[in-house]
Amino acid sequence: MPKLKTKSSAKKRFRLTATGKVRAGVAFKRHNLRKRSQKMKRKARGTVLLSDADSRIVKSYMPYA
Repeated sequence: MPKLKTKSSAKKRFRLTATGKVRAGVAFKRHNLRKRSQKMKRKARGTVLLSDADSRIVKSYMPYA
């Protein structure tokens, strides 16, 4: 059986925690930040854990992570 390829976009955007959950950056922080409230920008710092449904999809993109 051949090796599976990892999606390059997924390995750049996501990483797995020690318990196997998927960590990702918060959305909507790239541009147009003058429209966003200070509260939203504060809460969007750092990273978040993805939901179970989304993490299943991401894990299929990264078979060896």
